[in-house]
Amino acid sequence: MLRTQTSLSTWSQERSMKWFVLLGLVAFSECIVNISMNSQTIACFSGCEALMDTGASLIQGPRSLVNNTLTLIGATPRGSKNPSDVSHVMFRHLESSTFRLIRKTFSIEYGSGRMKGVVVHDTVRIGDLVSTDQQFGLSVAEYGFEGIPFDGVLGLNYPNLSFTGGIPIFDNLKNHGAISEPVFAFYLSKNKPEGSVVMFGGVDHRYYQGALNWIPLIQAGDWRVHMDRISMKRQVIACSGGCEALVDTGTSLIHGPRRLVNNILRFLGATPRGSKHYVSCFVVHKLSSIIFTINGINYPLPAQAYTIKDSSDDCYITFKGNTASASTETWILGDVFLRQYFSVYDRGNDRIGLAQAV
Repeated sequence: MLRTQTSLSTWSQERSMKWFVLLGLVAFSECIVNISMNSQTIACFSGCEALMDTGASLIQGPRSLVNNTLTLIGATPRGSKNPSDVSHVMFRHLESSTFRLIRKTFSIEYGSGRMKGVVVHDTVRIGDLVSTDQQFGLSVAEYGFEGIPFDGVLGLNYPNLSFTGGIPIFDNLKNHGAISEPVFAFYLSKNKPEGSVVMFGGVDHRYYQGALNWIPLIQAGDWRVHMDRISMKRQVIACSGGCEALVDTGTSLIHGPRRLVNNILRFLGATPRGSKHYVSCFVVHKLSSIIFTINGINYPLPAQAYTIKDSSDDCYITFKGNTASASTETWILGDVFLRQYFSVYDRGNDRIGLAQAV
């Protein structure tokens, strides 16, 4: 269940912070938080679990329309026959006295699936935070989401990427004074299924060590920064002339152009098996760290972080190649990277902060 805590903290780098809310995430493998949709009657009786997603676009596919409001699996007023109904908590709109339907539909494609539905309004609660009359997308048909551990996606990008044109929940919380600063942060637990947290309105210094390194965004409107290079053993292995990096809590692995990822896999001596590339688990400790240099600062990713042992006790590499759809070399730094580095998303100053996670 969701663990909430309200704390008083100061942001030593710049300015004092007022009250902020720190929420325990449900699972460490994805940024999942338990939320409630309710008024007088709770519509998600045991709470809906939503993937918190800072990503705005994938290298492959039209994910630039990723929702910046909440998208939940649910039923239209006339009912629905979803293939995901069996495995997910459903949003029961008839149980909510504040539910409001808008005669507007939507369709979204993600990297792993697609969904379509209707635009609605209701009260959304995330821990102690409440957003009234919040606009979000209610999915009535989705494909590729069977077996996923969450019931919806909560976008945390800029308002310009809202597929409905509505005000995203983070902006609503800020506009209504629910949080004191336009800041949120993530700590992803490395080795246990609990202990990950998301913070709204401030930063808890207990979850990182050293100073926060601030990285300006390439432009306001997307959590995308300039990356200097990717290297290993003092040799540049990708991003040789500089590139773009999207910091994305909604992506599990590290994605990059297929040609460059294949070069890295060969450099590591990985062998293909199915859709993944493997190395012997006995040699993982011998593999060198892969270093991401961003804004002049090195962020090493040790082999224990970029390899994962599967159910067969084999170790696969967490780099995934995509077909480049733009002239600019672009990488997506997902949860594999973010488990090593505490991340702060500062909407007020259009920047991202990174520090070594505890």
